[in-house]
Amino acid sequence: MGVGVAVGLSGFAFGVTSAGGGLSVLQSCALSLLVFTGASQFALVGALAGGGNPFTAAAGAFFLGVRNAFYGLRLSQVLALPRAVRPLAAHWVIDETTVVALAQPTRRAARIGFTVTGVSLYVLWNLTTLLGALGAEAIGDTDAWGLDAAGPAVFLALLAPMLRTARERAVAGVAVVLGLGLLPVLPAGVPVLVAALAVPMVLFVEGRQARDRARREGR
Repeated sequence: MGVGVAVGLSGFAFGVTSAGGGLSVLQSCALSLLVFTGASQFALVGALAGGGNPFTAAAGAFFLGVRNAFYGLRLSQVLALPRAVRPLAAHWVIDETTVVALAQPTRRAARIGFTVTGVSLYVLWNLTTLLGALGAEAIGDTDAWGLDAAGPAVFLALLAPMLRTARERAVAGVAVVLGLGLLPVLPAGVPVLVAALAVPMVLFVEGRQARDRARREGR
């Protein structure tokens, strides 16, 4: 519930950004209701506000949202939901619900964590999107409120305790360097996907180190 409330408040920032980018209240609310993946929504309205082609903007948002498909592959094993509810649950497969579900010790706890996070976040995100779009002028600069930082801060707080091994911490560190380093030169959303290369990079280095050790021991 805490995750849902903290991240859901970021809907204010999206509502204001969307309205400021020229989208109507109805269009802003439709994005939150039907897309419901914050990074893709921000990428879409940011590209449109910058004068980008609608098809290009949509393609970039879709590219960024592809990560949710990989989350779904993992969650399908963890949650093992009945077939009848899987299409509905798939709509809630996002960063926050995935991290909360994977952090639980049992399948029952994972299902509860996924459901509570999904419901609270979906309801509050859509409500604050509506309020932000309606009151864009009254709210003013969302950066001053810090709403844009709420989602990433909560996600990092959830992720940090899961980095238990040296390999996991190395992957996280390389991913941060790749993501931040490429941010000024690549389109919005792409650095996050490129950061996934941290996994094969770390595994490659570990493999070379293991081979070097084996070679020295063989001598």
